[in-house]
Amino acid sequence: MVGDTLERLLGGDLPDPDGGPPLSIPTRRVAIADSLDGDEAELVAGLDLGAHLAVISDDNTRAVLGERVLGALARIARVNDIRLPGRPHADGETVAAIRRESKSCDALVAVGAGTINDLCKCAAARDGKPYAVFATAPSMNGYTSVNAAITIGGHKKSLPATAAKGVFMDLKVLAQAPARMIRSGLGDSICRSTAQADWLLAHLLLDRPYREAPFALLAEDEADLFAGSGALLDGDLEAMRRLARTLTLSGFGMTICGGSYPASEGEHLISHYVEMLAPREWPEAFHGEQIGVTTLSMARLQERLLEGDPPRLAPSAPDESSIRAHFGAELGAACWSEFQGKRLDSQRAEALNARLADGWDAIRARLRAIAVPAARLEAVLRAAGAPTTPEELGWPRSFYREALRHAREIRNRYTFLDLAADSGALQDAELV
Repeated sequence: MVGDTLERLLGGDLPDPDGGPPLSIPTRRVAIADSLDGDEAELVAGLDLGAHLAVISDDNTRAVLGERVLGALARIARVNDIRLPGRPHADGETVAAIRRESKSCDALVAVGAGTINDLCKCAAARDGKPYAVFATAPSMNGYTSVNAAITIGGHKKSLPATAAKGVFMDLKVLAQAPARMIRSGLGDSICRSTAQADWLLAHLLLDRPYREAPFALLAEDEADLFAGSGALLDGDLEAMRRLARTLTLSGFGMTICGGSYPASEGEHLISHYVEMLAPREWPEAFHGEQIGVTTLSMARLQERLLEGDPPRLAPSAPDESSIRAHFGAELGAACWSEFQGKRLDSQRAEALNARLADGWDAIRARLRAIAVPAARLEAVLRAAGAPTTPEELGWPRSFYREALRHAREIRNRYTFLDLAADSGALQDAELV
């Protein structure tokens, strides 16, 4: 492929490896530069967001970059300064508060990372307004996706969101982010292989849709990111550029596919389970820190299953009563609504067993071709000082084992967790 992947994607002339017309995205501009200081007004003005802008930050992001953005945008537009107190949560109540405060505005400008970005793009989507984002940390891949992780009634959901018209990443700002947030971005990046394997498995076994495009976007940057992960905490702007590009392109992969499938599979189900059920007094971990740990578990599980004979599936053990008993009445009802869509009865189990018996060697070969060994992923995380075990996140191992067994029940997304559980390979698996 000739030319830079990101530039060609933005220019609309990047071929689609799945066939069809060149890949296209709704984002108009991405700026990833050593410094954007002094360029903020010009970057936003070029997006035609309107004359009345809401700038949303919190106490931390306001100090890091918000003041700079506010001052710059005040020269080109009327600005509503919306400052969320403390550490805001990505929940329905906060989305509603942002919508009230920005009711008179033409567009939203987020200054922050995962939480602020999710809140703003969800609020923008509900009000039919455009938005742009100035990143303050390289902590996740959601800057360029069209879904937002929002907690509604205690159940973390992936909700439709507005694509950012502009995404702006000042590498000097990102390099000064807290170390845990940088490691979080790395953790959110290493799950490409486990997510791809899970998604491809669902395609090969259940004929669910699958695309190569989101993974082709990452091919040029992943190896360099992994090789240089140890430099991310040293202020190395080239290492930070690789991480920023990887996060940006991963988000675009989700946008192209119309969902989080290429970047959120079994490893994210485990993480979401913990977020939903862990006691509030436990230490709070960043999303990507969690994904790093859960990705290692998924990689080990995938390796274990791909080493053996074709799994022999039985009807799924969880039923509505057991799921309600485990999760509670309200949350259990939501989980059952999701899980029953992929739950195996005797007929479905036998049909899949026939497919596995006939095609296991071919299925296994395709899955192995895209895998990254768990040992390699662990080395990448360790080089950056990122957590690699549940204990490092403050999660007791007994609770984590429960998460591994029950995480598949929260969503209708077929992964290796389902293949292992329905074949009896998950209960005693040592994945940590």
